[in-house]
Amino acid sequence: MRFPGVSAILFACAVSAGCTSTSSGVDQLLAQPSLETTSSITPPVNVIPPAEIGSAASNEEPPQQMMAMAPSAPIPDALVPTVKAPDMRVPKAEPVAFVVPSKPSAKTFARGRIYSRRFRDAKPINFGRASPKALAVHGVDVSRWQGEIDWGKLRTQGANFVYIKATDGGDHLDPMFKKNWHRAHEAGLRRGAYHFFYWCRTAGEQADWFIRNVPKVKGALPPVIDVEWNGESRCKRRPSRKNVLKKMQVFMDKLERHYGQRPIIYTAPDFYRDNLRGKFRDYPFWLRAVAEHPSKVYPGRKWVFWQYSGSGLSHGVDGRIDLNAFHGSEDAWHRWVAARSR
Repeated sequence: MRFPGVSAILFACAVSAGCTSTSSGVDQLLAQPSLETTSSITPPVNVIPPAEIGSAASNEEPPQQMMAMAPSAPIPDALVPTVKAPDMRVPKAEPVAFVVPSKPSAKTFARGRIYSRRFRDAKPINFGRASPKALAVHGVDVSRWQGEIDWGKLRTQGANFVYIKATDGGDHLDPMFKKNWHRAHEAGLRRGAYHFFYWCRTAGEQADWFIRNVPKVKGALPPVIDVEWNGESRCKRRPSRKNVLKKMQVFMDKLERHYGQRPIIYTAPDFYRDNLRGKFRDYPFWLRAVAEHPSKVYPGRKWVFWQYSGSGLSHGVDGRIDLNAFHGSEDAWHRWVAARSR
């Protein structure tokens, strides 16, 4: 979820409040566009022709930074009914963290329609038998870098859920968050919000900032803490593993108390290797793995969401978009969401 920052000139005051501040002062800060980069980067010089996911033989790992704004080839707009995923044997993976009761209450949860995946990819990867196509429920994550989104079209392309960039650090708000939050809900997507964790701010003030800006609403997906090393950030600090885990715990505890849901941890391979192997076993994980199945990149780790592409193409978005899949069947998805409907 990385993106390049905007002009440092426009946010000189935010710079001084970033790495040097040890107290929040949250209520005195204005919501500003984020300087932290957690999604698309500048447009590539040579646009790679779009193709179906899994159609290319390349297994080369794309850059950690996600590419931006590649035009999409025409895709039919007709609604397609949900179809059963083909029998593509995926390597046996761990069960979804926090398996929910098998009988959710029909009075508190109505199953929505699941649209089959119709996305394309500017940089397709051949996952072989471990293709994300074998998974039944797909979704996306978005931020300001996707611009204006046609949520109705995006949903029918296979976006059954969305995680929306909300905040990062202790004083930055994604300028598209409120619009995306409301319009995704109106279009019928299951929505959640994520926070990009900033290693130059205290965990407590970051949690306060997220809580201040992200509504506590019935039916929202659990909040997400996005933890990674970001070379584009103004903050170059890399705390020790011990301090990383401590800061994460403070942030997650505060969110869990407020929202009544255990946060999901999003991470990338390098950060995971440095800090998270063997830790937070009782937390759900959302894993970035854009060249191999998560079972290969994060051996032994249970996961709920898999981010399998940072270069997806879809009607409804002018440019590239992150593609994700839920770890389980359609029925497992409905049960998992039902258990987290507040």
